[in-house]
Amino acid sequence: MNPVKFYSGENIPLELHKVRVVQKLHLVPIERRLDAIKEAGFNTFRLSTADVFLDMLTDSGTNAMSDNQIAAMFRADDAYAGSQSFARLQQAVEEVLGKKYLLPVHQGRAAENIICRRYVKPGHVVPMNYHFTTSLAHILENGGRAAELLRDEALELKSENPFKGNMDIDKLVKCIEENGVENIPFIRMEASTNLIGGQPFSIANLMDVRRVADKYGLMLVLDASLLGENAYLVKQREAEWKENSMADIIKMMTGLADLVYFSARKLSSSRGGGICTNRLELFKEMEALIPLYEGFLTYGGISVREIEAMAVGLYETLDETMISQSPSFIAYLVREMEKRGIPVVTPPGVLGAHVDAMKFCSHIPQTEYPAGALAAAFYLISGIRGMERGTVSSVRDENGVEILADVELLRLAVPRRVFTLSQIKYVIDRMQWLYDNRELIGGLRFTYEPPVLRFFMGGLEPTSDWPAKLVDKFRRDFGDSL
Repeated sequence: MNPVKFYSGENIPLELHKVRVVQKLHLVPIERRLDAIKEAGFNTFRLSTADVFLDMLTDSGTNAMSDNQIAAMFRADDAYAGSQSFARLQQAVEEVLGKKYLLPVHQGRAAENIICRRYVKPGHVVPMNYHFTTSLAHILENGGRAAELLRDEALELKSENPFKGNMDIDKLVKCIEENGVENIPFIRMEASTNLIGGQPFSIANLMDVRRVADKYGLMLVLDASLLGENAYLVKQREAEWKENSMADIIKMMTGLADLVYFSARKLSSSRGGGICTNRLELFKEMEALIPLYEGFLTYGGISVREIEAMAVGLYETLDETMISQSPSFIAYLVREMEKRGIPVVTPPGVLGAHVDAMKFCSHIPQTEYPAGALAAAFYLISGIRGMERGTVSSVRDENGVEILADVELLRLAVPRRVFTLSQIKYVIDRMQWLYDNRELIGGLRFTYEPPVLRFFMGGLEPTSDWPAKLVDKFRRDFGDSL
């Protein structure tokens, strides 16, 4: 797809869709936002959308559906078993992802549960380019551990490295040889690495991982939840694939993996998920777990209406115009914040823009959760809900000691075809104000800490009265403005 240039020379993304259904938003006064974030335990996950203006928490289940997806939902076959809706999904998986056998699950982490229950045993090690919170939780739950094998430069948040999600092949070989093939259930690659800024991997790197897997007789598992965007950035950044179609690139990526799983909440702008493969023995090894944990084999805990939408959404993943919308908005948001000196992860990735909280809040020690504090502060002064991706999203070790995250990021997700350019400009404006007043932000501490996935449900409180000081400065600068 050729870029659209503006005669004025302005470099802005152009929406290649029109809005036909709208949903009212709420921009409540900052005083209400202060009460709301207190009620939520300074955890943006616990905010009500009645108090949220722009919801940039996640792209999971929040991407806009197309007219064709919504239309397809009306032809759903409600049969418990043998549904024709599932047959259409199965066909879409084979034609788009190149995999014949499909096990439906209600979302991505359900796929991780099935895979880890079947293959991960106590003492196992799972090599991966980088962990995702739920994938790590399921590996730990089954007695395994993750080995994160990014190249060292991947954690340089500001760089020109186009494929920070690449796995370090030397580290992979060393991991296998040190732990023994018998203790490696599979190698996992994530497209794209969510927790370090939505950074993609290259096809060349995936081919190298495949060669190592073949050498040692190991299974390669691909988390394809952000496959479309990873494929789009491959087309943009990997010269060998510049002239190939999205269909070619996606089939190449999935073809290199023995097992592919995905969250449809991301991949196909619907809800649900799946595990797919061309290896019948793998399918049979997991098949019995689907009725036990998810539902029958032709619905897997998913509404059949969503199954119809998922099938259409998979085909739409091949549409470069549709897939490019989110990365182009993210790139614009990152560029504009970078121009203003705001520390952001570069190059722009997928899923959202990621603000470097360690640099933004350099005065806050990592033990006081700078990314969580930044997320709370940004909501307070803007009504925009982002997500902490740092130590709050990490875990404690077996002795209860905090495992500090490699990076501290505020993620501002940009779901497909949801926000307008003026709303993105509002994000930039409020982030600029907060950066200019960043010394007013203070730290957080836990008041309620669940033992697993604490970032979802945990409660925190400020270590000082910094929220009130932010409100006071906002009122002095903005007056009665929202």
